Amino acid sequence: MQKLLIKGGKKLSGEVVISGSKNASLPIIISSLLFDDAISFENVPKVRDIYTLISLIRVLGREVDFDEEKEILKISKKNKDKYLAPYSIMKTMRAGVLVLAPLLAKFGKARVSLPGGCSIGARPVNLHLDALKKLGAKINVKSGYIDASAPKGLLGANIKFPIISVGATESTIIAAALAKGVTKIRNAAIEPEIIDLIKFLNKCGADIKYNSKRKIIIKGVKYLYPIKHRIIPDRIEAATYAIAALITNGKLLIKNVNNDHLENIFNVLKKSGAKIKTFKDSFVIFKKHQLKPFKITTKPYPGFPTDMQAQFMAMLCMADGASVLTETIFENRYMHVPELNRMGAHIETKGRTAIAHGVKKLTGAPVMATDLRASMSLVIAGLVAEGETHVSRLYHLDRGYERLEEKLQLVGADIERVGTE
Repeated sequence: MQKLLIKGGKKLSGEVVISGSKNASLPIIISSLLFDDAISFENVPKVRDIYTLISLIRVLGREVDFDEEKEILKISKKNKDKYLAPYSIMKTMRAGVLVLAPLLAKFGKARVSLPGGCSIGARPVNLHLDALKKLGAKINVKSGYIDASAPKGLLGANIKFPIISVGATESTIIAAALAKGVTKIRNAAIEPEIIDLIKFLNKCGADIKYNSKRKIIIKGVKYLYPIKHRIIPDRIEAATYAIAALITNGKLLIKNVNNDHLENIFNVLKKSGAKIKTFKDSFVIFKKHQLKPFKITTKPYPGFPTDMQAQFMAMLCMADGASVLTETIFENRYMHVPELNRMGAHIETKGRTAIAHGVKKLTGAPVMATDLRASMSLVIAGLVAEGETHVSRLYHLDRGYERLEEKLQLVGADIERVGTE
């Protein structure tokens, strides 16, 4: 089994180049199933979820060529299209359920295993399925599989989500792009990754409009034309390295970013005492004094992202006082707390609220990753902890962080991967 060995206490200094967004890549690559011709994507991250998706796209009858050096992914038709997304692939990736939408829109049928992924709450797929039903799909869930059909094609509909859902919004956009008529989505998610999906589809001939009031209007078209699309930078990865700089009392230049996508995170970091200088596609971050405690509540974009909650908690373990974090998106996203407490943190949880009392030091310990972002919080804590920290179950980290130990080594961290897969 592989694990990371981290010897804490090193100030991080230098440059980090941010990879393409995993969360933007997944729905955009899945939407390639809507196309008849070859299509290519640039700035695709080399992370486990992307490789899992490549396997799934191939199973569905497409040819995939991933030039890892140039970070260009090309997808083209190979043989006869297939409609079965098996459990063997779906069990490790939540986003795989999105393939329901293009398969139904393009071919009128699909059989997709219920998904897996991180264990951070139920995250039911009912919102996806309810939206597809309103678009005219017939759906039956049995024996761990979703059987769906739309023999007469999908039809535009009015859809209002009871809660804001990134995945369900993406699914509905993809499904409605080729549907007959107009689809109106209310209470939609408007994350940068969703806007990237919309911009990509519009460049290919789709007719999709959106506004800041969470309303998306999609006029279905008959055909989409392939283009070359560049994936946006990963805002979560950028913010993660920003926190690593602060907790180690270092200074980093973080490159290949869209600062507009990071504004909500910058505002919170500045409250903690961070100094941030922004440039066209990069920023510098450092601090001059001990971190200040503060309150955070996770909310859908443009609110504070749930995908940064664990990393911020690790940082606030070293703040001068008690910080309060409230998780409103997922009901089971504090599984990193016991592991951080093993390292000397003082964190209390009650329901969806956590109180992180600042401590003077953290101590290295063997810890275990429980999900993608929680595992990164343990790495962040290990960077500042006295002694050696061992982080196991790295497959969680590898799902979303490209060349993590290499990027940290380049800015001065004492970190290495040992063991075999």
